[in-house]
Amino acid sequence: MATSTTAARRRRGRAGSAGVYTVAAIAALLFLLPFYLLVRNSLSTDADITGANWQFFPTTLHWENISELFDDPAVPMARSMWNSLVVGVLGTAGQLLVCSLGGYALARIPYRHANKIFYAVLVTLMIPSAVTFVPSFVLVSSLGWVSTLQGLIVPGLFSGFTAFLFRQYFLGFPKELEEAARIDGLGSWGTYWRIVVPNSTGFFAAIAVITFITNWNAFLWPLVIGQDQSSWTVQVALSTFTTAQTVNIHELFLAATVSILPLVFVFLFLQRYLVQGVAHTGIKG
Repeated sequence: MATSTTAARRRRGRAGSAGVYTVAAIAALLFLLPFYLLVRNSLSTDADITGANWQFFPTTLHWENISELFDDPAVPMARSMWNSLVVGVLGTAGQLLVCSLGGYALARIPYRHANKIFYAVLVTLMIPSAVTFVPSFVLVSSLGWVSTLQGLIVPGLFSGFTAFLFRQYFLGFPKELEEAARIDGLGSWGTYWRIVVPNSTGFFAAIAVITFITNWNAFLWPLVIGQDQSSWTVQVALSTFTTAQTVNIHELFLAATVSILPLVFVFLFLQRYLVQGVAHTGIKG
């Protein structure tokens, strides 16, 4: 009797596992379907994409579309990718430095107006970006930074939300390590640079991933500041494939595919830091 009961439980367990794997496989296919269509349309002609005889698996792949995209004189795709990479890397590094210093100062350096400054930082989170957009553009324009990389990077070096996250993280950082550093003669800067940063690489990486993705996907500010082709980012370049007169469909799909590749690599290699970062900040879904 006991043997038959155990066997029945095993069968139900295997059936349950099979059901879970089946649902997971279906969900994975549904998730990957848009990416497949993106790649499929990238290597097709406009007629293959919009024609009545549309095929899910085309018989001919047009690899020459890649050279056509990067040789297109109207859209400097390679230059735009490079600009986005520079803006993403430098903007992320600068924001990590500025916001981590601000968050560490608010969390650890005693100052009688620290709470007032912290509340002022929180107030910036309540101000819609549309309110500060025009003043920011006027300031950047007066500095002569229109159509320059510094005009794209510098205004985004400080983020109130990122500073808030760093403050919350540093509040839970072990004080014993900092006290040991101060006994060894380190000041606030030395403690931050030699003790805090090396022991917070996971959190820094998590914020770096989120910030890089945000900078890479930014569109409105680069569209306004990048008035010259030499300063276009990849998102601005993508928008030029769709105009009021024509839509270059296959190049648009290919450009979108190329533009998401850096984000895919960043996410694949650093996704575990995203989970760690959410855990350290105490944010719950």
